[in-house]
Amino acid sequence: MADKAQEASGIYFPFPFPPYSIQKDFMAQLYQVLEAGKIGIFESPTGTGKSLSLICGALSWLRDFEQKKQQEEARLLESGAAPLGGGKDPPFPSSSCEEPSPTPRPAGELDWVTQFVQKKEERDLVERLKEEQIRRRKREERLQQIRHNVHLKYAAKRLRREEEETESLLRLSREILAAGAGATPLECWEEELVLEEYESDEENRTASGVDADEEDLEEEHVTKIYYCSRTHSQLAQFVHEVQKSPFGKETRLVSLGSRQNLCVNEDVRKLGSVQLINDRCMEIQRSKHEKNRAEEDKPKRRRQDTPAACPFYNHAQMELLRDEILVEVKDVEQLVALGQEARACPYYGSRFAIPAAQLVVLPYPMLLHAATRQAAGIRLQGQVVVIDEAHNLIDTITGIHSAEVSGAQLCQAHSQLLQYMERYGKRLKAKNLMYIKQILYLLEKFVAVLGGNIKQNPNTQNLSQTGTELKTINDFLFQSQVDNINLFKVQRYCEKSLISRKLFGFTERYGVVLPSTREQPKLSGFQHFLQSLQPGAAEAPAAPAEEGPAQAPRPASPLMHIEGFLAALTTANQDGRVILSRQGSLSQSSLKFLLLNPAVHFAQVVKECRAVVIAGGTMQPVSDFREQLLACAGVDAERVVEFSCGHVIPPDNILPLVICSGPSSQQLEFTYQKRELPQLMDETGRILYNLCNVVPGGVVCFFPSYEYQRQVHAHWDKSGLLARLAIRKKIFQEPKRANQVEQVLMAYSKCITSCGQAGGTVTGALLLSVVGGKMSEGINFSDDLGRCVVMVGMPYPNIKSPELQEKMAYLDQILPRTKPGQAPAGKTLVENLCMKAVNQSIGRAIRHQKDFASIVLLDQRYARPHTLAKLPAWIRDRVEVKATFGPAFAALRKFHREKSSP
Repeated sequence: MADKAQEASGIYFPFPFPPYSIQKDFMAQLYQVLEAGKIGIFESPTGTGKSLSLICGALSWLRDFEQKKQQEEARLLESGAAPLGGGKDPPFPSSSCEEPSPTPRPAGELDWVTQFVQKKEERDLVERLKEEQIRRRKREERLQQIRHNVHLKYAAKRLRREEEETESLLRLSREILAAGAGATPLECWEEELVLEEYESDEENRTASGVDADEEDLEEEHVTKIYYCSRTHSQLAQFVHEVQKSPFGKETRLVSLGSRQNLCVNEDVRKLGSVQLINDRCMEIQRSKHEKNRAEEDKPKRRRQDTPAACPFYNHAQMELLRDEILVEVKDVEQLVALGQEARACPYYGSRFAIPAAQLVVLPYPMLLHAATRQAAGIRLQGQVVVIDEAHNLIDTITGIHSAEVSGAQLCQAHSQLLQYMERYGKRLKAKNLMYIKQILYLLEKFVAVLGGNIKQNPNTQNLSQTGTELKTINDFLFQSQVDNINLFKVQRYCEKSLISRKLFGFTERYGVVLPSTREQPKLSGFQHFLQSLQPGAAEAPAAPAEEGPAQAPRPASPLMHIEGFLAALTTANQDGRVILSRQGSLSQSSLKFLLLNPAVHFAQVVKECRAVVIAGGTMQPVSDFREQLLACAGVDAERVVEFSCGHVIPPDNILPLVICSGPSSQQLEFTYQKRELPQLMDETGRILYNLCNVVPGGVVCFFPSYEYQRQVHAHWDKSGLLARLAIRKKIFQEPKRANQVEQVLMAYSKCITSCGQAGGTVTGALLLSVVGGKMSEGINFSDDLGRCVVMVGMPYPNIKSPELQEKMAYLDQILPRTKPGQAPAGKTLVENLCMKAVNQSIGRAIRHQKDFASIVLLDQRYARPHTLAKLPAWIRDRVEVKATFGPAFAALRKFHREKSSP
């Protein structure tokens, strides 16, 4: 490992090898952004070591920040008082949160009163600093003991085994007592399904199932960095980079994930669906809390058995797991293995580790969704957030906060809830009945606004009116005649009462179906009751036996989806729209909420955080981030810093070409009206044939859509061009099914490798791909896998889409033109969406320092100055525009001949 690399600014960045100059610039700029508390938009092409630069730059700042903080604390403790009021420097905050400013004094207050209050505040601050030092010292000592003393682990394992044996004996005793008391499985089920009395002002119980015992584990949150990315595989790759970095041994890192990724209880994991896993986990935690309260309040009353609590949910075990997480950097898979070994829940154990962690690694939705963030115990006040792979950040926020429900789901939820109310109506409190009736009314009106009848089977209802209709939120509520219902209270009720989980359990056990077959629930319920009497059925009534080894995950309750739609309807009227899609039958029709202003959800992040870094390999064009996300979130332009570094490859290792016409002088303009012309498809084929004759290895050709790729392929097959292409390159097509992508990629790679070794007329392979498809993001076509990337046309989105049209109109309204001749914001949005897709696709090549490739843009519209300006800088600076094909082909032949020669 190389020594520390010194920057001109005097900042030292530990690095595992001598960094490139662009990495030094990246880390120095990142350090300054974090130090000044700004919003940074960072672009670093793939192959430039972006992840490592983020790690070393951000953790170097955190290291220096903690050192300064401890020095300031020591100075304040040594002086015995903080310099409030008359000191030269403000007191250093004792935690990640900013300290409140001194309480304003009323005018005319006596001096001695002011001095007394000031001294009290000084003493309180010193006491907080002392307490924090004690906590920090205890934490460090505990982690050192675990790191160096393996006897503690073995002792803990022995304790866990003893606790499991004791719990097993107690569970057996309870089952014997329950059997002796005559409690039947059906009675246990009924008690579990009935809603409790709802108290709207009850705040001591949260939906996550965390009680007062867990609050004892809460620590003061230290200053930390939240790093998030799109997928768990990208997060795991980032964690491995941290492990290899100079900070890998000393950083307290915790990897967060969903229950689906972290749960180690097989009975819960086998449910499959994320929503079902979440609800089952909350159910067994809730059962534990209810049982504890019942044992304390009513010890003499006979009770029905509640579902057994999760054996992995044990505070002592999770405390040990929390410490072991902080001792050594671990990814999600290692965390799950550790949880299985320790018999402790990794989901909750990782959450308990958040306060003391220095680096928290988590997926997008957990950070960008406020309710999920709160449930996970994530506090952003005064912290640093790094959002990697952020080129689709706006779409991600929009997708997280959008919701869609079908007519079939509305009818199913209404039928289930109505039959639930009929069965348990006499046992429910008045407030529960009131809210259930309100939900039923909402469902009935939502079906009516689609043109259906809630009392009929949606599969047999044909709608007289078809098409798509777009409404504002208020107009939709008025048209649906539900504007008199407080949706905020209904949403709160759904969250607190867990009605969707109760309804799902009711449906699972009594087989509720649609109104057209109302006689079936009785028979199905009777069959379930008979099954409950079979041996072993009472052991786990909430989890019916699987009917085969390949049973598909059970679908979640339709009411769960509808709750998300109701929550979306509480958005401000100007920030969203409701799309009514009528598709002939009611079951296929749907209601969709479209979020127009993602900044409303991102505003809290940028407001609370000390600094935010938005990073990616290809961030151009960045105007969307500035205007749609940051400006609309209230961020001043002065707070935003842009940084784009070059590539590590030599400038002559890339040849980007814009070709305006083909070999037969056919103008290349793949507009929607012209691209299906036979002469244009023929010209495209001739260009590819010439490229395949001079480009070694692999050629990746991107088309605007799957349909156009199919049309072109069929036309080439008919004209005989495919046969001619196959003489030089074996042809592969991108599959539509995701599970076939790996198979095609392996065959593509194997073909290129074998052709390079065997020689002959076939020199490689041609892969026909689609922009925005499986191959356009996250796939590395390095070295011979991608010696040439061809972009056929410009992949503009469907301008006739109601969602896109509404988004364009919304941006035209809130982002008026400020300069003469400036394009409207809606038109700019369409162009930016197109160029973002292009940049992602052509970025599949050039993956490391010694790689080389040519990039061919087949459309004369790429030659427009404002279009070229939206390419990444490292490509834009090297682009050559060729009006005719001859000079372009000569340049390509020369480039690949020189690069391929030994």
